[in-house]
Amino acid sequence: MTVDAAALAARFAALTLPKDEWTHAAHLTVGAWHVDRHGPVEALTLLRDGIRRLNESHGNVNTATNGYHETITAAYVTLLAAYLAACAPGLPLDARVERLLAGPLAGRDMLLTFYSRERLMSTDARARWVEPDLGPLRIEAVLGVGSYGSSDPPGEA
Repeated sequence: MTVDAAALAARFAALTLPKDEWTHAAHLTVGAWHVDRHGPVEALTLLRDGIRRLNESHGNVNTATNGYHETITAAYVTLLAAYLAACAPGLPLDARVERLLAGPLAGRDMLLTFYSRERLMSTDARARWVEPDLGPLRIEAVLGVGSYGSSDPPGEA
């Protein structure tokens, strides 16, 4: 899979990304681009607004039970920042994202490593940041302590 994170992020920002292309992988790619470009704090602010706007452009309403989800977005921003920091220095973002999408961090249920389904899917977690109830939000819990899915950190293999 060839990734062009900047192009996808541009389409996201311009609200030209069709609903059928706004997949889990697209969320992660756009999230990684924002974290890489803006750092996690500003990325979360930009993603929060951008996801809501894109949802609305697709005719989806952001409510207490549908649309934008604060805890999922904030948790992924935290994990994406840790993942990107662990990658080999100088590895281009698109290569880091390709590895991310091929690894365990891209699993659709990956956040259930840290959250019970009930807590993560609660209206409270959708509306605001909710701390994990199963364990601390640490990249090593997904990628393996010091292994990052292999014997080397992402981008070293």
